[in-house]
Amino acid sequence: MLSQGLIVFMRLLARLPLAWVRGVGWVLGMLLYGLLGGRRAIATTNLKLCFPERSAQERRALVRQIFVYFTQAWLDRGWLWHGAPERTLQRLKIVGDVAQLNGDDPTVLFVPHFVGLDAGATALSQQIPRDFNTIFTPQSNQVMDAWIAQGRQRFGNARLFDRRQGVKDIVASLRQGQPLYLLPDMDFGAKDAFFVLFYGMAAATVPSLSRFARLGRAKVVPVLTRMTSWGYEVEVLPAWDDYPSNDAEADTALMNRRLQDYIATMPAQYFWVHKRFKTRPPGQPEVY
Repeated sequence: MLSQGLIVFMRLLARLPLAWVRGVGWVLGMLLYGLLGGRRAIATTNLKLCFPERSAQERRALVRQIFVYFTQAWLDRGWLWHGAPERTLQRLKIVGDVAQLNGDDPTVLFVPHFVGLDAGATALSQQIPRDFNTIFTPQSNQVMDAWIAQGRQRFGNARLFDRRQGVKDIVASLRQGQPLYLLPDMDFGAKDAFFVLFYGMAAATVPSLSRFARLGRAKVVPVLTRMTSWGYEVEVLPAWDDYPSNDAEADTALMNRRLQDYIATMPAQYFWVHKRFKTRPPGQPEVY
């Protein structure tokens, strides 16, 4: 019942001017910053590990911004998934090397966990005439799981691959010219992961970007989505011309180094509330 009520609320929110939606997000974000002490502590720890040069006061201010951006982006799902199509076209602008998405070349899109990742997916599936695929983790709440799946498949013929399934169908779709919207920059545990540096810390990182690029004979194109006052800017960067190599571990380390450069352009919009250093190398203490 609560889930259904939340979906109704999001549908109603979709009708409001964007400034109002963002205002509600600011209020709720500040409220969550005060209430969710556990998540606040995770973000604070991440920033302390990754930005030791910043003062405690600077990190606290950044954590508040993180909560606000995260909440605003979550509420934006209302108009992204239920708003009029002309409204999403108005608020979602694709910029950069958009020609990378032309044709049917096998393409893996490297999409870091910035708050606008759902906006980026909506923009591409609505404005680019290709079938985009992605990998997802099913939600335990079936009502919310169905709502999220429907929202992410609103435009185009997006296909959602269950993370628990194998890679055969994903690779086949890549070779057929269906771009893969891939988000590999989280801690999924030690299985099949390399401990490579991320801001100088050993971070368990899956080599899926290198793996899918190699198996799918695909180019890697970074896509960064930035929240703005008028909506979202979806930036398509040039394809990496030195990726993948024959060394998956080196590729994964390179991915993290380039990710740091992307985060530097909008640190408050990255998903710092995730336990990025949860899995530790043998013998190293926990950090959370």
